[in-house]
Amino acid sequence: MAITSAICNSFKTEILQGGHNLNTSGATPGGNTFKLALYSSNSATLSKATTVYTAPTDATADPTNTYEVTTTSSGYTGGGNTLTVSANPTLSTDTACVKFDNTSWTSASFTARGCLIYNTTAISGFTTNRSVCVVNFGSDKTVTSGTFTIEFPAQTAGNAIIQIA
Repeated sequence: MAITSAICNSFKTEILQGGHNLNTSGATPGGNTFKLALYSSNSATLSKATTVYTAPTDATADPTNTYEVTTTSSGYTGGGNTLTVSANPTLSTDTACVKFDNTSWTSASFTARGCLIYNTTAISGFTTNRSVCVVNFGSDKTVTSGTFTIEFPAQTAGNAIIQIA
């Protein structure tokens, strides 16, 4: 069991089937809703094989059965934060890239080891909470009575969090 950074295999096929729209909300067509869930332990099982976000059966347990960050007095809400696509997908050389706005948890006290970005938009024929990508932070990141921020990289080839070459 481990958190392995990867674009999820299910996302790769679902994007070709029309299961994900990474446009901004004001674009035509408007984009889907994406969320970012945090995981507190490298013992979480997240990888390219992850197909959906699964809520823990008890979000107040520490660690939960899925190792998602506990919600007990931590400043974290189960399921994570809703992300905002900051720019429509674009090409950087021959690589399609997307960028999200940074997201933060305030008055937070928790440790996170990685995250899962997933799509919550209901689309006929597709499962809800479809996985997009997994990120292992490389080490535990801890905040105590402060702000925990995920900063997304530039929307360029070799940098963007989601890119298709």
